[in-house]
Amino acid sequence: MTAVPPYGLFRSLFAASASVLLSGARMDSRPNLDVSTMAPKSTTAKDPDIHKVERLQVPYSTNAPAFGSDVVAETLSALDIPYIALNPGASYRGLHDSIVNFLGNEQPQMILCLHEEAAVAIAHGYAKVTGKAMGAAVHSNVGLFHATMAIFNAWCDRMPILILGATGPVDAMKRRPWIDWIHTAADQGAIIRNFSKWDDQPASPGAARESVLRAYWLANTAPCGPTYINLDAEVQEAKLPAPLPPIDAKRYMPPVVQGPSADLVKKAADLLFNAKKPLILAGRLSRSEANWKKRIELAEAIDAKVATNLKIGAAFPTDHPLHLGQPATFATDDLINAVKDADVILSLDWVDLGGTFKAAGFTPSATVIQVTLDQNLHNGWSMDYEGLPPVDLFIPAETDATVEALVAAIGSRAKPKKPHAARPHPLKEKPAADSQMAAADMANVLRHAIGDRTVCLTHVSLSWHGEFWPFRHPLDYVGSDGGGGVGGGPGISVGAALALKGTGRMAVAVCGDGDFMMGNTAVWTAVHYRIPILFVVANNRSFYNDEVHQERVAVARNRPVDNKWIGQRISDPDIDIATVSRGQGAKGFGPCWNAGELEKALDEAIKVVEAGGVAVVDARILGGYSPATAAAMARGKADRGS
Repeated sequence: MTAVPPYGLFRSLFAASASVLLSGARMDSRPNLDVSTMAPKSTTAKDPDIHKVERLQVPYSTNAPAFGSDVVAETLSALDIPYIALNPGASYRGLHDSIVNFLGNEQPQMILCLHEEAAVAIAHGYAKVTGKAMGAAVHSNVGLFHATMAIFNAWCDRMPILILGATGPVDAMKRRPWIDWIHTAADQGAIIRNFSKWDDQPASPGAARESVLRAYWLANTAPCGPTYINLDAEVQEAKLPAPLPPIDAKRYMPPVVQGPSADLVKKAADLLFNAKKPLILAGRLSRSEANWKKRIELAEAIDAKVATNLKIGAAFPTDHPLHLGQPATFATDDLINAVKDADVILSLDWVDLGGTFKAAGFTPSATVIQVTLDQNLHNGWSMDYEGLPPVDLFIPAETDATVEALVAAIGSRAKPKKPHAARPHPLKEKPAADSQMAAADMANVLRHAIGDRTVCLTHVSLSWHGEFWPFRHPLDYVGSDGGGGVGGGPGISVGAALALKGTGRMAVAVCGDGDFMMGNTAVWTAVHYRIPILFVVANNRSFYNDEVHQERVAVARNRPVDNKWIGQRISDPDIDIATVSRGQGAKGFGPCWNAGELEKALDEAIKVVEAGGVAVVDARILGGYSPATAAAMARGKADRGS
């Protein structure tokens, strides 16, 4: 082992020899998944580490940091960040070189993307599974412009991402003519400041090291969110004038669990224990199975109904007798009636609590307990804080920590346990082989094809409904895109699949055709890095959401509804999604016009994924939404909130 240099972070951890790293060995930086609670590894999960497709041709340097960007790269490595998704650009060419020739493209390993939106979306999906930030890098102002939608999605989803950007030389005398000028901004972080948690533009290598540490810590501290560091090209490429003093990165990452006060826990526990009809709204919660079990324990202790929704990941088993109806994106009659009947409502960081009450059409008479830290991110620009709800007891704390405290506080007072056998969620009969498919038929055929395999739904289309698929584990479903940005589904799904690689849980993404076409370049990244995933494209050949809106407007204005499709339909020509996918190296199937064709395609596609590949199935479905979604998608008298 080489001696520890007088500067740097943990260079000795990865500087043993170039030959060791070139052979494919690496530090264990797997996601923080409780793999013991998952299904056994499939026989096709050959290697939990990402496929090494970009090996160094010449051994990289094992010397101490020599340039500003080396310091940044070394800090990323010290933080155990396994991957950095990026679309390359000259503004951070110094950092790019440092990751390759100083770190050996190891920890973090580059995940090349064809668009900056895909790079950030992949990091977003990774965080949805692991709860941890991975890196993303975007080029200058133009790359940041491309990435803004994905950053907004992660912001609304409260997911951690460490985003590294760069600008041309801040010193105007060092800028190249034309290109460095148009790619330099005076305050580049301002582009995303209103929908990111923190940003900085450090002016020295030492300041850059501190910025990376702070950004990573803030991103991962609840309430989580994306952070951004803008690196001056000159700071990256300048030689270090003197060695930096050594530091222990772990000392700059103090773990923070913001638990509830004992007084508030006692008040909430008493209210819930004495309630006759308690209702739990299970919102933003972790993927931890231990925390999942605590939620079940709490619900059973107070005999509370539990509501979940599709905007966020699985939070409670949907086939549990205490689960209310089926999860949906918008308020259902079951939820509205439960809000109306409840005498105590416990909101566990429920997304849009005020909107849910508005959808019910009245201010609830129930005592409302709100557990959230979300107010710490609210600002005057982004209205993602939603409507202001009436709250009787506010607990500013993390939800999982609060649930654990409530379970302990109720303790032996827990109501006698009732037999809670899972509600049956049987497979429906397959639709006729030659029948056209609605979204429900497509989901039915998919569920039959999956069988007893352990899967994670990494994304679902807007036409999806909770009744299609039971959730029995926190990783059965990781939620939607957060910000409603069309195009996020493919990248988020590839990022989730990256985190799931080697766990034995198959990644399955159900994307609408508009969503898939906007973000389909993420397919290439999955193929390139051998990240197995199954895409099923719910292809109604339309931006159907907006057909619903145009119908509502036409009805309100007494104009022809029959024209609602104009400027909406994706046809003449139909897009050959299978060919688009094959062009990026995936196995493409379809178009599947009926249930029989879809069944055959899925059988073959699943074999591809189980062998470590990427498969995309084009399922041609009829347009249509569930009643709750159809009513909520368009503003008007029938609106039930959002």
